Amino acid sequence: MAQKKMILDLDTGIDDALALAYAVGDPNVDLIGIISSYGNTLVTTAAQNSLNLLHLLGADDVPVFLGESHSSTTDHFDVMEISQLIHGKNGVGDVTLATAPRAVETQSGVDFLIEAAHQYGDDLIFIPTGPLTNLATAIKKDPAVAQLIGRTTIMGGALTVPGNVTPFTEANIHQDPEDADYAFTHQKNLTMVGLDVTLRTLLTKKETAAWRALGTVAATQYAELMDFYIDAYYNLGIDKKGAALHDPLAVAVGIDPSYVTTMPLAMHVTYDRESGDYGRTIGDKDKLLEPTTTKAAILVDTDRFVTDFQQLMLKVLA
Repeated sequence: MAQKKMILDLDTGIDDALALAYAVGDPNVDLIGIISSYGNTLVTTAAQNSLNLLHLLGADDVPVFLGESHSSTTDHFDVMEISQLIHGKNGVGDVTLATAPRAVETQSGVDFLIEAAHQYGDDLIFIPTGPLTNLATAIKKDPAVAQLIGRTTIMGGALTVPGNVTPFTEANIHQDPEDADYAFTHQKNLTMVGLDVTLRTLLTKKETAAWRALGTVAATQYAELMDFYIDAYYNLGIDKKGAALHDPLAVAVGIDPSYVTTMPLAMHVTYDRESGDYGRTIGDKDKLLEPTTTKAAILVDTDRFVTDFQQLMLKVLA
């Protein structure tokens, strides 16, 4: 069993499904749990999607926990129409997955994260691929979490390219900028894997055809949901060359940071509703001369990552 332990925090849509498969398949980490979040879908749907995907991959031993169901500044969450167009109404490309025999855990996802941070410390890798509400809530409940987790690698934000919700706001950050700012300004050893690098990592139907050729149920269903994603990217004019591997890149960087080039930068997230400067991930000019453990990924070894991702998926789906 690998020394490094990993917790995924997923709003389980299609690229989250890829991240889950990557974490299950990489022998360098031991996936000890998944916390569900809201975003691509509702938190309860995300949790069931994760359980069903784990079952599909033969990983029913991994527990799934419910995280926060909405942002820190709202009392409910409604899935955006664009999210349903990209990920399907059920979050997984409208593919019908077999229902997992395992149920969602009764312990809260926030308490699970706090417990794991104390248990594993530097050996814990935490990967949030949705809003940062669960992480911020955990730090507020137990401030030690911010220092204990060995490596936090988030998929979210945009530093050198435009956002995908507004000209400077990326979708995950947009869901809860206030808690994103809290996480950015408190969490030690945080690396932002944003649109700057994820948009450079594209998968095409050439790769999913190779999955299908494996002939397994897992390979066929993963190919179906990924083809839905690729078609959505094409039809919505997001990218006609393929679909970005947002969340799996964050998992890969969490395990092997050498996939990306990073820039040390004390960052924060803007949340001024009046001015409209809301949800921007940017350096804090007042902290430019201070030491920081926060980094932003700005370049990625595209060929190496996409090749490694495909090879790992072929093993997992076989």
